[in-house]
This record gives sequence, structure tokens and C-alpha cells, in this order.
Amino acid sequence: MKRFQYTVKSLIGLHARPAGLLIQTARAYRSEITIQKGGKTANPKSLMSVLSLNVNQNDVIVVTAEGEDEEEAIAGMEGVVRENL
Repeated sequence: MKRFQYTVKSLIGLHARPAGLLIQTARAYRSEITIQKGGKTANPKSLMSVLSLNVNQNDVIVVTAEGEDEEEAIAGMEGVVRENL
């Protein structure tokens, strides 16, 4: 299992556009990927699941990937998060 933690810098947090990019990226991998904020966990392959986290500026999220392509999956997700959040 691979994971990374990130503090959201975007003034508007995680909204539809970056959520769409996360979903598009997550769907490219076979690994099981999750995004956690506080005690809530979301499936980044589902828009409603991602938006339900209600991620705002300065929130800490943890992204994990587990599976056959976890290295590539976590690198892809981390790139999208760092560029858009």
C-alpha cells in the first residue's frame, strides 16, 4: 500500500473541476484508491463520494492506493492533487 498526505492550499477547496480530474485519473488505474479527510473515506472514482468529503482550504487529506499498479496510481493522484489543490 502506498499513501501520501496533503494540506489543501486552494482557496475554494475541492470543487467540481479538480474532483473531475481526480476521478479521471483514478479511473485509469486498477488499484483500489481512497481519499480520507478526518474520519470520512471516499472513492475517488465517484464524483458524489469525493464531493461528500467537503474538502476546504487547510484541510488535510490522505490518499492511498493498493494493488498491482499502486506505484503509478499514487504518483498520478499526487500529481493531480498538488497541481489542483
